[in-house]
Amino acid sequence: MKPWVLLADRTAVLFLGVAAGAAIGFSFAYGGQPWPEAQPVEKVADAGEAAPLPAVPAAPPAAVTPMPQVAGVECAMPFQQQLLDTLAEGGKVRVGVFGDSFGDGLWSALYRQLPASANFQVVKYSQQSTGFTRYASLNIENHTAEQLAADGPVDIAVISFGANDTQGVMAGGKAAALLTPEWKRVIGERIDGLVRLLRSRGAMVYWVGLPKMRKESFDADISAMNAFYADRMRMLGVPFIDTVPFSVDAGGAYAPYLPDGPEGKRTLIRANDGIHMSMTGYVRITRSLADRIRGYVEAARSFAAQGDGAAQPQRQARAS
Repeated sequence: MKPWVLLADRTAVLFLGVAAGAAIGFSFAYGGQPWPEAQPVEKVADAGEAAPLPAVPAAPPAAVTPMPQVAGVECAMPFQQQLLDTLAEGGKVRVGVFGDSFGDGLWSALYRQLPASANFQVVKYSQQSTGFTRYASLNIENHTAEQLAADGPVDIAVISFGANDTQGVMAGGKAAALLTPEWKRVIGERIDGLVRLLRSRGAMVYWVGLPKMRKESFDADISAMNAFYADRMRMLGVPFIDTVPFSVDAGGAYAPYLPDGPEGKRTLIRANDGIHMSMTGYVRITRSLADRIRGYVEAARSFAAQGDGAAQPQRQARAS
């Protein structure tokens, strides 16, 4: 058998350089084992008191195929069987984008960078004015389950929420203020449920954080929320894509215009509201993610092609 040549995806937070296109990924290798179970933490970040987080079950072992260990290569993520089957059958890789209005922008940017001509299908599942604090109007987990039931599974899921969640949430008939331990417990359980749902449907999951915000008080809330999301994704073994470095100037300040493109021309990257991005801005903050998705898919394609004989009985068993 030929040696496996695999491009590893990373499960740690992705730290991106301020210069366009610079990216350094740090990995936590799982040694080809199933998804890591979430570990409870002694304290909620920034809360100052004990508040254990609920454990999240690993994805069913049948849903993933372990990546072999290769000398000099860290294989941090197992491949989902859903993706392997799609590639083995020559289908388009379905990338579903879930989120709020910010997710709408991510969908548009990824649609441009992962075209049908490259065998991708980027599908918009995001919906404006939604969030994890707004379950009274829309339960995101239930809504996502309905979307997937109607449209079929996705191979890769990209999630981005938070712009509408800088508020309290009702918990047990009482209001829990933003980022208090009870708020984190409720929102954390909802996040876990969404990730668990997508994985159970066979998706590889990525979470995209929010960029720097113009209004200082709002940015402080978003920054703290990003930290909460990043920590939650670390416990779930989900890659968290940090977009802040792509939305600030060399001094780390909010910047509506930044050098971009091959020639580094000064370009408008933010919308007038100081929250959303321009179309160029959305492309800017998703370039690294698009690269990671392409790399992960190519590694899975190589794995599926070389291991087709072993994978075929699995597909037949699943179909019977």
